[in-house]
Amino acid sequence: MFTVCKPVRKLARTAAVLATAAFLTACETTGIGGGPSINTSEPVPVALLVPAGSGQSGDAALARSLENAARLAMADLQNVKIDLRVYDTRGSSTTAAEVAQRAVADGAKIILGPVYAQAANSAGLAVLNNNVNVLSFSNNTSIAGGNVFVLGPTFDNTANRLVGFAGSQGKNNMVIVHSNDAAGQLGQSAIANALANSRVNNVGSIGYDRSQQGVINAVPSVKAAADASGADSLFLTATTAGALPLFTQLLPEAGVSTANTQYIGLTRWDIPPQTLDLPGVQGGWFALPDPSKAQAYRQRYNNTYGEAPHPISGLAYDGIAAIAALVSQGKSNALTASALTQNAGFQGVGGIFRLRPNGTNERGLAVATIQNKQVVVIDPAPQSFTGAGF
Repeated sequence: MFTVCKPVRKLARTAAVLATAAFLTACETTGIGGGPSINTSEPVPVALLVPAGSGQSGDAALARSLENAARLAMADLQNVKIDLRVYDTRGSSTTAAEVAQRAVADGAKIILGPVYAQAANSAGLAVLNNNVNVLSFSNNTSIAGGNVFVLGPTFDNTANRLVGFAGSQGKNNMVIVHSNDAAGQLGQSAIANALANSRVNNVGSIGYDRSQQGVINAVPSVKAAADASGADSLFLTATTAGALPLFTQLLPEAGVSTANTQYIGLTRWDIPPQTLDLPGVQGGWFALPDPSKAQAYRQRYNNTYGEAPHPISGLAYDGIAAIAALVSQGKSNALTASALTQNAGFQGVGGIFRLRPNGTNERGLAVATIQNKQVVVIDPAPQSFTGAGF
């Protein structure tokens, strides 16, 4: 199988606002991977699975935002027709499987969603024998593979970007600081894998229990590991809603100076905005989607619907954009696995992204720091998968 890539223009109805999303890349792909045959001269049936009806706080708003984003993407299309059918999963794995099968029976050629990992896994298994691919909104790579792809930003992607940047800035020895829960263990593994494939040495890994006392107890161990190894950087899995504020206060007080040791975060340090006011996060590094493109999307969404989009709603836009870019080639195999994983990738609301054959994804991320309580990009997001940043 080989691919021949060429640019495809995706005309935006409001090009001035979404100019950054006006070009997608699609490839003419020879060879058929898993997926249905489609008639590109007719509207392509696409199922959108959202968590409405779950009774959980926030799921109704999330479902609405995902559907709005998908329809926003559809409004930007020309010469491609999408027949979007929306199904409520109620946040349930069982219901997700049921509605995925119903969607395929209704004619869906590809499924966008669901959000939650177990529901996405169940939906994928339910339609596996139907040869239909699932582009889930999860970021849990443990469910990726077969006919299930994850569109959400992954720890691996972020870790690779930040470790690569650290190496380019002369950082040599890094200590990983991670929580002992499932998310922390996944983050630790992602950072360790990134270090193993970089010029930066992994000189220690310190775990902590997710509690105030757990963080306090870990600080001397982090300090000892940094001193013993001559670490010039710390990579923390902590979130702004969790241990990050306490770590960035206590570690400098314990003598792990930010003047000599670069603090790096696996999660966004600019959300919520009040995090930027914390003294301890000043000068830290973290990764985020292309800020100008992300802002253009938020503005367009707000102007259209009169409210801010949910933070992950852009994944629904990305899914529709990718599908449309491939369908626009007029190939009956546009939604097969081999087409979805074409190497050049797609342009999404936060920059370039591509799906990988193992079901995970790669996204072009910017590296930012916090200076004077403001986010400052210190290494721009790559504009292609052949440039710096990958």
